Amino acid sequence: MLFENIMMLDENMTVQDGMYVGTEADRITYVGPEKPDKDYGETYNGKDRLLMPGFYNAHAHSPMALMRGYGENLKLQDWLNTRIFPFEAKLTGDAVYWGTMLCMAESLRFGIVSTSDMYYFVEDMARAVADSGCKNNISRSITNFTGARLSDMESMKELEEAVRSLNGAENGRIIMEASLHAEYTSDPATAKDLADWTKANGARMHVHVSETKSEHEECKERHGGMTPVEYLDSCGIFDVPSIAAHCVWIEGNDYDILKEKGVTVATNPCSNLKLASGICDTPVILKKGINLAIGTDSVASNNSLDFLEEIKTLAMLGKVKHGDPTAITPAEALYAATRGGAIAQGRDDCGLIKEGCKADLIVMRTDVPNMHPIHDMINNIVYSASGSDIVLTMVDGRMLYKDGVYATIDIDKTVRMAEEHTGKILALL
Repeated sequence: MLFENIMMLDENMTVQDGMYVGTEADRITYVGPEKPDKDYGETYNGKDRLLMPGFYNAHAHSPMALMRGYGENLKLQDWLNTRIFPFEAKLTGDAVYWGTMLCMAESLRFGIVSTSDMYYFVEDMARAVADSGCKNNISRSITNFTGARLSDMESMKELEEAVRSLNGAENGRIIMEASLHAEYTSDPATAKDLADWTKANGARMHVHVSETKSEHEECKERHGGMTPVEYLDSCGIFDVPSIAAHCVWIEGNDYDILKEKGVTVATNPCSNLKLASGICDTPVILKKGINLAIGTDSVASNNSLDFLEEIKTLAMLGKVKHGDPTAITPAEALYAATRGGAIAQGRDDCGLIKEGCKADLIVMRTDVPNMHPIHDMINNIVYSASGSDIVLTMVDGRMLYKDGVYATIDIDKTVRMAEEHTGKILALL
């Protein structure tokens, strides 16, 4: 496919006009200001359109789409214990499939090409991702409240089988990862054993870190003053490529550990605000040279996957946190949403419009009132655009969403089945 005469967000996070971008199979093979001689087949008229790398959602729980709006105006622990955990106890594989499929449809609508998910029923999640054509780093979340040996736990056996049978599936679109849910949902033996297994099997790690002040401070009480970052590092959790989700309350030496170990911080601005968890200090994270990515968390705590909303909120919260309107630039926010997220997922050939990179692309309308006047298009993308402005989403060179039409998802059936499975679960509660 050839995108012709189109405005483009380039690999340096600057906007160029009148560009040509050619894709073949799953790759970008041409980027330039001149129309190539080669025949790329289908062409896309770039008039009043902006071409960007797709968004990489670095922290989510996609099956929780079934719980959107179910637990509102509650404190985190009340939300979990009175709403989320009872609902999740009734989940089935089919329910998880349709919940994930609903999230994949919403993701494509809002330009998300790849998601880092933490949940269970991972085979059913992978089936939905495969059917949708999206990308996903799926981690089987491990908790241990009983002190059981990790090797004896069914959750660990599920993780082992998923990594063995599904890692690298769908031409690399599916990556299976390990996940320690958090410091407070396991014991040191579990954390250390999982860290050892993950390193021995060449897997990646996904973990919740310092989401709330109480989680952070109670960890210090339990572990001789160690913060969650210090504790997890002492267990070896960060000895493999890792995503640390939230990091709202990290402090002091935490930043140096995350930088030294090459950990990505996945900030979740909208979810953290909605649950009143706090504001992640993203300007310091960036200043320390830590890779920053953006997550939506689940739509049960967000409640949408409009990634442009996340980008705008991230940029503004950094300014508020420091009382400094220059604290985060629009380019830094866009990098976190695109290339920063791709790096977090270990997708090194993704997240940029560059020859040789995977063709994970989105197109945004610029002929809408909210995108004019154009003093600086980067500013407009971050502060003026909305998810409804996205009109095309391409993953690995395959156009999955265009102008309201899905190529791989029966959206009417997906909505109907998600509602049906939600109703069945509610009837059991």
